[in-house]
Amino acid sequence: MTTEEMLAKDYMTKDVVTVEIPSSRDDVLRILKRTGISGVPVVKGDQLLGIVTRKDILHNAEETQVALLMSSQPLTIRPDATLAEAARVMTELNIRRLPVVEGSRLVGLLSVSDLVSAVAKLNDKREVRNDFVGEGTFAIWEETPLPVVGRIMELAKVDAMPILNSENKLTGIISERDLIRCSRIEDDVQTSDFSTGTDDDEWTWESIRDNHTISYGVSKVELPNRPVKDVMVTKVISVPNNAEISDCALKMKRGRVDQMPIIDNDMRLSGMLFDRDVIKALYESE
Repeated sequence: MTTEEMLAKDYMTKDVVTVEIPSSRDDVLRILKRTGISGVPVVKGDQLLGIVTRKDILHNAEETQVALLMSSQPLTIRPDATLAEAARVMTELNIRRLPVVEGSRLVGLLSVSDLVSAVAKLNDKREVRNDFVGEGTFAIWEETPLPVVGRIMELAKVDAMPILNSENKLTGIISERDLIRCSRIEDDVQTSDFSTGTDDDEWTWESIRDNHTISYGVSKVELPNRPVKDVMVTKVISVPNNAEISDCALKMKRGRVDQMPIIDNDMRLSGMLFDRDVIKALYESE
């Protein structure tokens, strides 16, 4: 089967996990923790309204309403679209899922992992080091606190990072999925001072008299202040830099991972292979 014969309707997930409007952030967080998926379509009935993802929650820690967290009017794809079309959209726009719609009705969801499964069937023998591994790789020290890890991943715009020890040895992997799994909801009371006075001199009695303090509750997602080594995945699935792309896709599928470290001849980390790079095989010809 060629990539032009692979259609979205044949690879999409049809029994899609969704959330209805109105829903809360905590509802979505429970779903993400329970299922391990990276995002959830937001619907009203069978009409697609938006998508809320792990990134949306981690990057907007104090927002509690799904309607404000979600990306509205997400990109969609038709059931008869080819996987090559879907893969090109996902890689060029750096998105991990495409709702499959007929009109505005949600009929399925096509994810990067669905496309990885398709690459595993291609028998594509191209080596990953030539066409599929990016130029730069970000890594972090295993003693780095989790809140710092989350911020580094946000700034680096990556979904996962390899972990090194003090001897520069690869000891694990941390991903957004792991951060969501160990995240917690913290409730706090904050105060704010405001004045109803209009006096130019802030030290006048009228200004002091009209100053008020209000207290309000804040509920936000927080990462515990623990070293990343406590929650990282230690059973790392890695591949050599001459591995074939379809073999790597099969490893990803079987291991249920979104990324794999690339190891050189000295068994040292030399790069990272991400699932979004693997799916380029669907539209970049051999």
